[in-house]
Amino acid sequence: MKAIVVREFGPPNVMKLEEVPVPEPKPGEVLIKVHAVSVNRTLDCVVRAGKYARRVTLPLTPGVDPSGVVARLGPGVTGRKVGDRVTVQLRTSSDSSADSIRNLGVHAWGGYAEYVCALADRTALVPEGLDFATATVVSRHTPTAFTLLRDKARLQAGEWVLVMGAAGGLGSAGVQVAKYLGARVIAAAGSDDRVKVGLDLGADAGVNYRAQDLAIEAMRITEGKGVNVVFENIGDPTTFPKAFAALARRGRLVTAGGHGGSSVPLDINRLYQNHITIIGATGETPDDVDISLKAAAEGKFKALIDQIMPLSQAVQAHELIEGRGGIGKIILDPTQA
Repeated sequence: MKAIVVREFGPPNVMKLEEVPVPEPKPGEVLIKVHAVSVNRTLDCVVRAGKYARRVTLPLTPGVDPSGVVARLGPGVTGRKVGDRVTVQLRTSSDSSADSIRNLGVHAWGGYAEYVCALADRTALVPEGLDFATATVVSRHTPTAFTLLRDKARLQAGEWVLVMGAAGGLGSAGVQVAKYLGARVIAAAGSDDRVKVGLDLGADAGVNYRAQDLAIEAMRITEGKGVNVVFENIGDPTTFPKAFAALARRGRLVTAGGHGGSSVPLDINRLYQNHITIIGATGETPDDVDISLKAAAEGKFKALIDQIMPLSQAVQAHELIEGRGGIGKIILDPTQA
């Protein structure tokens, strides 16, 4: 089969399209013919560059969120059958303890390939009528947004949420999950057209944080009360303090991203005087994956997709992600010529 292989860390061109053996599914695994896998700034580009926060062992095939068709069953698999349409969850184990986290495409060979093996119990069925590209994007980001907003921030209906990077993969999921949970949403982004994306996804208000003072605008929109929750996934040293300043007393900031730099200033006085909580978390539950895919099939969640490219253009896809200002995910489709 054809697969993208990284044998040394570096720029996009260290990725090579190679002929490698089709993997054999081990006990509990299924072999999946890949139809879609997304290109992620952190878990693909940063990993490939050798700048990921956790150790990565080479050689490696990237791709954390493939979806496709079950082609073969490993020994002992009963919950899936050949022909099932599935997505694959990021983590290769259901154990979320810090010392045991292993991610597909980071610590195990991933989905930039014509075939990939995954544990059957880490797959989710794709509803009929939902295409693979949409399933990949929805199952990658929307369950994480549920974890951060519902489980970590304990978001309640009627509360105000400030979503940073509202046109990005996780940000756009955050806007939609917050509305799904009954919250009021401020979509914050770095340009007017990206703010409009958040508004089109259902946000109640928007702020261009490159042209407006984010904290002042958030206070104005909430009539001086501040937002109850900040959904932060950028980690930019300029915008983070403004988002933090927009929080109301007893506000909660949840975060699962740092591609804007990751080291940010923090107003400690405001933190303790206003009883603010900051929570960093990743992960998802199988139930949330199923809920997200079902909602997408019903038209309740939208996936932002910029373009779909063949596997052979993985290098160009990484160059676009690292240098573009486009909106939506780039998808690789190994079935394309």
